[in-house]
Amino acid sequence: MKNRSCCNLARQRRAISLDRFLLMTAAVLCGFAAPQSAHAADAPQWMHAVVSAPLPPHDEKTDAILLYAETTVNVQSADKIKTHVRRVYKILRPSGRDYGIVAVSFNPHSKINGFRAWCIPAQGKDYEVKDKEAVEVSLPKVAGSELISDVKDKLLQIPAADPGNIVGYEYEKEEQPMVLQDIWDFQREIPVREAHYSLQLPAGWEYKASWINYSEAKPSQSGNNQWDWTLDNVNAIRLEGEMPPIAGVAGQMVVSFFPPGGPALNGFASWQQMGKWYLNLIKDRRDSSPQINQQVATLTSSAATPLDKIRALAEFVQNDIRYVAIELGIGGFQPHAAPDIFSHHYGDCKDKATLLSTMLRQIGVESFYVVINDERGSVTPETPANIGAFNHVILAIKLPPNLSDPSLVATVDHPRLGKLLYFDPTNDLTPFGEIGGYLQENYGLLVTSDGGDLVELPKQAPAMNSIARTGKLSLDAAGTLRGEVDETRMGDRAWEERFRLRAVNKSADQIKPIEDLLAGSLSLFHISKASIINLTQTSQPFGFRYTFEAQEYAKNAGGLLLVRPRVLGVKARGILETKEPRKFPVEFPGPVLDTDTFDITIPAGYVVDDVPPAVDADYGFASYHSKTEVKGNVIHYTRSFEVKELSVPVSQADQLKKFYRIIAGDERNTAILKTAGP
Repeated sequence: MKNRSCCNLARQRRAISLDRFLLMTAAVLCGFAAPQSAHAADAPQWMHAVVSAPLPPHDEKTDAILLYAETTVNVQSADKIKTHVRRVYKILRPSGRDYGIVAVSFNPHSKINGFRAWCIPAQGKDYEVKDKEAVEVSLPKVAGSELISDVKDKLLQIPAADPGNIVGYEYEKEEQPMVLQDIWDFQREIPVREAHYSLQLPAGWEYKASWINYSEAKPSQSGNNQWDWTLDNVNAIRLEGEMPPIAGVAGQMVVSFFPPGGPALNGFASWQQMGKWYLNLIKDRRDSSPQINQQVATLTSSAATPLDKIRALAEFVQNDIRYVAIELGIGGFQPHAAPDIFSHHYGDCKDKATLLSTMLRQIGVESFYVVINDERGSVTPETPANIGAFNHVILAIKLPPNLSDPSLVATVDHPRLGKLLYFDPTNDLTPFGEIGGYLQENYGLLVTSDGGDLVELPKQAPAMNSIARTGKLSLDAAGTLRGEVDETRMGDRAWEERFRLRAVNKSADQIKPIEDLLAGSLSLFHISKASIINLTQTSQPFGFRYTFEAQEYAKNAGGLLLVRPRVLGVKARGILETKEPRKFPVEFPGPVLDTDTFDITIPAGYVVDDVPPAVDADYGFASYHSKTEVKGNVIHYTRSFEVKELSVPVSQADQLKKFYRIIAGDERNTAILKTAGP
């Protein structure tokens, strides 16, 4: 779920991935036409060499194939790296034309040289486009994203990127690295026939290569301190519903560079060293100011307890400091100084964490940065120290030893630091003391004076993320169902609706979520009354209350009325109903405990002849229970749906499919009403 403001730490990449580019620059590309001055010119020999090469295994859904990839990294010093890139694609399907758009990112600390691209059509002469045909764009400014950034993209569109044709490009990028580290992203959504990575280091330098989600390939040495890796026939990543993030499943090689004597100031080889590197970035950033001190005094003057003081400061930064990212140069990694953040009253995730940490210090409470990825599964204990794996920053607040409160559910006992409360100052819709599902059982880098420590954040009880729905309804002899429903939402279930409604200005539009819910379960309905409870009171459960009428809800069958006891809400999923076997785990957004209770008063003159059987399905990772009872002239239906584990491995995919089928059957089941006898 991505309806939450979070920031992206700057990432060291030579070219942004195509899927990310298409997402973030769609508006720009709408007006980006093919270059008019593309001209006939022979493509280079390294492209023609693979035109007739045998294709790696693929299926009819494959959009394109990466025939040849070459990345040559020349580390000249701690302050200068040159990278030369070549790519050759064969387009197989019309949707593969997107691979004819090349996007390379750059900033004031880097420049792009020799940017050229070619097309080798199946018939006819080659085409060439040169650097002068490229356009420079900034990423679109979207809600919750950067307002100001010095990162731009250079775009070049290759003509005739049509099925059957070959397209390719090359460029050289010269940069002053912020981190002495590189990532070889060799696996992607399309097959790769041949991929090469070459590393040239200065005399006396060393490297460390770490492999993620792929068997290690040993390099060959060619020349003085030059190393070459080659991979053949790399399988494509076929996207699946509710799979882990690409970073958690795709093959990568993370390469760190070390000058003589060990890691430089802009380098690291372990999580502990990465923490030290980040400590150097945040040095002096948490120095306070008279204005901050005065604000702290004002906010805490009426607080009766230490917890009240902490909560007052946290809610101030959470709600009063607006989320705005201004990422210039090192600012992609480094927070601004606390006094500047306070005076401007805005900042990104690491800025908000910095200001809150500074304010907490003024009341004697210590806190620590936690660098994390907002997509659980992007970082695991097997992931090597890699700043590119992260995109978000939160805080771990050290609680006083004697402080205990049931609202502080996102708390862990750290063996060295004591009781830590994890808190995301950027997420202004999650109450203090809780964390969203995207952070639960997620791994982050805890940064302390001793360096970095990769830690796992806690999982909250399923009841903390829930929908409790209760309906009092009545059915008439014509089959029309009417009545009132109350919904209470907590955790992510609450903030996702608050986020959805925060920009809605018309009261008529506020019932859109209710309409969507009813439309998923009812064919003909009318909402006669609706209200929202605790829209802005984030410390309280969110709620909907609505009255509706649904015509033809009960179906007449030979004088019998067929009534579905499960009135609203769909828990069954069809994501595993595919011909292809599942390849990746199924990821749940977070632990869940949803309950439904519906009381349906049957029409006069009818009695209940039969009800659906009770369902009790518990598969460890999740459970589902339902029961239909008759109490006088009322059909009483209850059910619960609970997610206990956040990841279901492939080995249990068949069990999950069976679980969802059981739910689907229960959701379709009907009670049978017949006319009462004399």
